Amino acid sequence: METPKPQRVAPRKPAWLKRRLPSGPVYGTVCRTLGAKGLHTVCQEARCPNQWECFSRQTATFLILGARCTRNCRFCAVEPGPPVPYDPGEAERVADAAAAMGLTYVVVTSVTRDDLPDGGADAFVHTVGALRRRLPGVRVEILVPDFAGDPEAWGRVVAAAPDVLNHNLETVPRLYPGVRPGADFERSLALLADARRQAPGLATKSGLMLGLGETAPEIEATLVRLRGVDCRMLTLGQYLQPTPAHLPVERFVTPEEFAAWGRRGRELGFAHVASGPLVRSSYHARELFEEAPL
Repeated sequence: METPKPQRVAPRKPAWLKRRLPSGPVYGTVCRTLGAKGLHTVCQEARCPNQWECFSRQTATFLILGARCTRNCRFCAVEPGPPVPYDPGEAERVADAAAAMGLTYVVVTSVTRDDLPDGGADAFVHTVGALRRRLPGVRVEILVPDFAGDPEAWGRVVAAAPDVLNHNLETVPRLYPGVRPGADFERSLALLADARRQAPGLATKSGLMLGLGETAPEIEATLVRLRGVDCRMLTLGQYLQPTPAHLPVERFVTPEEFAAWGRRGRELGFAHVASGPLVRSSYHARELFEEAPL
């Protein structure tokens, strides 16, 4: 009789990742505002552990170009599937919602849209423009996909003059085939490098998830590569498995180790570093941007 193979047991979630889920009238108001405008947030679609806190603080990361992604990354809770047609009115609705929420710092991201000729670049351009018109003086941070490696597409996005351009590497190069099929580490670095060359005053930002099986030397080498393209802002957070169908957590990184990586990031020359178990790309984005001059 064949001996059954042992099943891998996921590590138990540690105490430092357990948190209360605040809510209240502000949380409800944000949900209603987003629903009334027919808008999505990455907070909800990606099952971010901080969404209750952020909504209660009257902030959110707008997710444009629908809620279905043309890729199927093994770490991401955003659903893959047939994308919706591009809605040219979405940009104005994002601006209206930001105004209704009283935002002075707005973060915008999107699903990956490999089906569109420009990868969705024009949607970012229109959204940044709509926010500038509707909210003079607003700060705009965009978290962009790789636009299928099209420099012309990401060049138009850079020319729209966001305050921060974020593009996450997500993990170390060795793990890309299993974690980010369809993405390419060097392509993502090229996007960040080109953004700095085209707009030397633009703040570029990137981030990694830890706990996917990467080693300390791999993390170090990846941070060095990021600084090599003059990336100024860095986020490091714990990978959390969103569903049983996604990649398992290989280990839970301690708060002390996150603090050590934060110190190392500053030693390497990152101007702004957020490193902790619950840190995500857009978590306290305004505070990270404003904490020190770039």
